[in-house]
Amino acid sequence: MRLASKVAIITGAASGMGAEEARLFAREGCRVVISDISDDSGNRVVEDIRQSGGDARFLHTDVTSEKSWDALIDESLAIFGAIDILVNNAGLSGSYVTDDDDLDAWHALVNVNMTGVYLGTRAVLPAMKEAGGGSIVNISSASGLFGSTFGHPGYHASKGGVRIFTKAMAFKHGPDGIRVNSVHPGYMPPMRSANPASSSGGRLVGYTPLRRRGETADVANAVLFLASDEASFITGAELVVDGGLTAGYGGYPELSEQCTR
Repeated sequence: MRLASKVAIITGAASGMGAEEARLFAREGCRVVISDISDDSGNRVVEDIRQSGGDARFLHTDVTSEKSWDALIDESLAIFGAIDILVNNAGLSGSYVTDDDDLDAWHALVNVNMTGVYLGTRAVLPAMKEAGGGSIVNISSASGLFGSTFGHPGYHASKGGVRIFTKAMAFKHGPDGIRVNSVHPGYMPPMRSANPASSSGGRLVGYTPLRRRGETADVANAVLFLASDEASFITGAELVVDGGLTAGYGGYPELSEQCTR
């Protein structure tokens, strides 16, 4: 098993990519802390994992709150005795709101998608340093690598911020044995969104060279690799899981005739 005897915290793990990551980690021998604001869904994921023979606990967490993060770390250590892996997965979708001028949306996107990653990383560092190392995987987005005309610009800004924050932390904490990497999904099933109907849907599939949207398992497998010892010499990297969306024209596939055929 690729994560045998390890302990992981996964935020936003009550549904979607986070839940898929949690189930996969558990199958690979990891003890998993399911962290989310959705108690019922989070406990259902825990029950699924336990029924499959895994070990998981749910802890309610608001990733934008320092106190909530402190409680999460303390409780996780009390339950499992260590934290080897942190997956900063919680996030708001680019379709959270379509009004580019909505300042409240900007603050919400940056607060959850970027500040939440900062707070989580800061909170887990002492435990990882004391243990002699660890792995942090931050879920960014292909939208953190390019701009576009769809979605709130705060989404691009927040996910781009996660990308460069990841590199800064990797450089700073490599000597502590802590690896920090980012994963950049392309068009995927929507995250928590106030306006899921606004998804770009078929247009993004048409722009994706593999001509399909990603599956949660596609991202979970990438996260598993970076979290595992198989990636022991990888830090500060960005692993793009986008079906080729960003392969041409710097993320502006609408400029390519090939992508519209």
